[in-house]
Amino acid sequence: MSTSEQQKTELFEKMAVPKAVMTMGVPTVISSLVMVIYNLADTYFVGMLNDPVQNAAVTLAAPILLAFNAVNNLFGVGSSSMMSRALGTKDYDTVRRSSAFGFYCALISGILFSIGFTALRSTILPALGTSAETLQATNDYLKWTVTCGAAPSILNVVLAYLVRAEGSSLHASIGTMSGCFLNIILDPIFILPWGLNLGAAGAGLATFLSNCAACTYFFVLLYCKRGQTFVCVHPAMFRVNKRIVLEVCGVGIPASIQNLLNVTGMTILNNSTASFGSDAVAAMGIAQKINMIPLQIALGLSQGIMPLISYNYMAKNSRRMKSVFLFTAKMALGFMIIVSAGYYIFSNGLIALFMDNETIIRYGSSFLHGLSLSLPFLCMDFLAVGVFQACGMGKNALLFAILRKIVLEIPALIILNKLWPMYGLAYAQFSAEVILSVAAVFFVIRIFKKADAQA
Repeated sequence: MSTSEQQKTELFEKMAVPKAVMTMGVPTVISSLVMVIYNLADTYFVGMLNDPVQNAAVTLAAPILLAFNAVNNLFGVGSSSMMSRALGTKDYDTVRRSSAFGFYCALISGILFSIGFTALRSTILPALGTSAETLQATNDYLKWTVTCGAAPSILNVVLAYLVRAEGSSLHASIGTMSGCFLNIILDPIFILPWGLNLGAAGAGLATFLSNCAACTYFFVLLYCKRGQTFVCVHPAMFRVNKRIVLEVCGVGIPASIQNLLNVTGMTILNNSTASFGSDAVAAMGIAQKINMIPLQIALGLSQGIMPLISYNYMAKNSRRMKSVFLFTAKMALGFMIIVSAGYYIFSNGLIALFMDNETIIRYGSSFLHGLSLSLPFLCMDFLAVGVFQACGMGKNALLFAILRKIVLEIPALIILNKLWPMYGLAYAQFSAEVILSVAAVFFVIRIFKKADAQA
């Protein structure tokens, strides 16, 4: 057994569960937090212009950037799940071929995404909720982040998934964070009057350059670790193998649909908010960005432990798999309850950090109240979906996506907006996640029982 294989066996099979969870989860969480900080940096520095139109442009563009996650999840989540499960059965050729399949499909998709958006932007921009007032600023932001930046943005995330799948969580996080830190440095230079004074367009340019830098890190890493890593981007390993395609797509397509439904939900939310004016859109955008900090922590933990769950599920070590999940759930839920209470109590001050506007602070505080209540329930949902994806149970993940958006959240947006105009929009997620978290517990218990029976 090679040194690389021995290190992975130690992490996945022998290391104490708390240490293994921290080894995989902490770098992923830190990476997720840095990503949130760089998203907040866009909002913060654009907010310093005290121009609601520029701030609204970044918010209105968010569904398109969220749509990148459809590709990220299709080939990032799908391929990384396949890689970790193949590691569990010691099928190293499949690990390499799965990584090559994910990489090249992501690259092709990024190029097509860029071309498609550019060709259809005159139709897409009005659908995002832009008005005559916000159209130009939104277009300028998306020119850099999508027309120029779709491919590096998608590859950055997918490469992090592939590197993390074999247990190299720290390197995956360093790659992601390198781009984020560069973005934070470039934002004020490109956005503010003392720099290039580009406004929202400057935020987009900074994002594009930072994603290019992150991709460069991963390419250098794979070159330096050649022969010691199972992540392979050599063109010769890219083949349309029926088994790999079915396994990757079986997990990736439901994950991709889940994100497309998230885009749909966000678009409906933004359009509904836009009818109340630019101040309301800017306030909702700030509240969402603040709420993303704990959400990304929960998502980071879920993604971080996925390789541990995948490996031990395929290795039929149900006891270790359950221990990983339960330890993570207890830690995450306790943290989310504390954060939810803090956000509810200090909402005014948190919104005021981003824009000194009395109306926006009043709107944003109310929005943050509603969004923060859903945090503990969303945490349980994220962990459950992570288990589904790790175990190759894409149908379960798809069921949850449909329940969350189509059955629960989107109808709640419409109903609550009618019952409590504008303010009710922020409580739709909470009403959906309370129900969904109960279903999450039920499904996870069933998976554990099935794993015990197969052990």
